[in-house]
Amino acid sequence: MAKSCILNYLHEVLNKQKAGYLVLIDPEECDLEACAKLACEVERAGADALLLGGSLLTRDLHPIAASLKEQTSLPIILFPGDSMHLTPHADAILYTSLISGRNPNYLIGEQVKAAPWIQRYGLQPIPTGYILIDGGNRTAVEFMSGTVPIPRDKPDIAGPHALAAQYLGMQLVYLEAGSGAKLPVSNAMISTVNAQIDIPIIVGGGIRTPEIAAEKVNAGADFIVTGNIIESSGSFELMKQFADTVHG
Repeated sequence: MAKSCILNYLHEVLNKQKAGYLVLIDPEECDLEACAKLACEVERAGADALLLGGSLLTRDLHPIAASLKEQTSLPIILFPGDSMHLTPHADAILYTSLISGRNPNYLIGEQVKAAPWIQRYGLQPIPTGYILIDGGNRTAVEFMSGTVPIPRDKPDIAGPHALAAQYLGMQLVYLEAGSGAKLPVSNAMISTVNAQIDIPIIVGGGIRTPEIAAEKVNAGADFIVTGNIIESSGSFELMKQFADTVHG
C-alpha cells in the first residue's frame, strides 16, 4: 500500500463499515518469528491495520517491521513510545502529542526529535491527539511519560482536550486506558468526546472481549485497538470475533 494514502485508507474503512479494528503488536512481547506469525493471523482474521510499538523498546525494531512487511499486506502504522521508536519498514506513524498531560517532552519535545527521521524514512505522519484515561491501575505509558491520566469519571475534562486536538489540526484522537488496563475507557467518556469532535476516535486499553468492543463502538468509537489479549491468547477465532463485531 502506498505510504501516502494511509489516512485516506482509514477513512475508507469507516465509510465501508461501522468501525475499524486495529491490532497492536508490541515488539517487547513477542520475538521476530512470533510477531510475523501473529501478523498473518491478524490479517486472516479481518483486521484493518497493524499498530507497531510500545512504551519501552529494547529490541531492534527494523527487522521486526521488515518481517511484518514481508508477511502481511496490512498497513503497518507505528505507535511509538518516543522518538527512537522509528523504522523505514512501515507505512505511517501516529504522530502523537500527549495532550492530556503537561509534560512538555511528550507534548512537543519527542515530536521535534522524531520529525527529521520521519521525513528521511518517508513515513506518513498522522497527527493524533493522545489522551490518557485512568484504567484502574498504573500503566507503562503513565509511568514512562510522567503524566497523570484523566479520571475515568470525568468526561467533561476529556471532551475539551479532544476538541483542542481537533482545533490544533490533529486528524485523530486516541483515548487510551493503557496496555494492561483493568478497566477500558468508559462509554460515557467516549460518548462525550464523540459529541464534541468531528474527527475519528481511536479507543484502546482494557478491551478484552468482543462484547466490550461492541459497547465502545456503539458509544462512538471509530477504531478499536486490542493488544495484550491478542498477544497472550494468539487465538485466531478471538481475533475474528473482534473483527466481525467491530465491523458489524
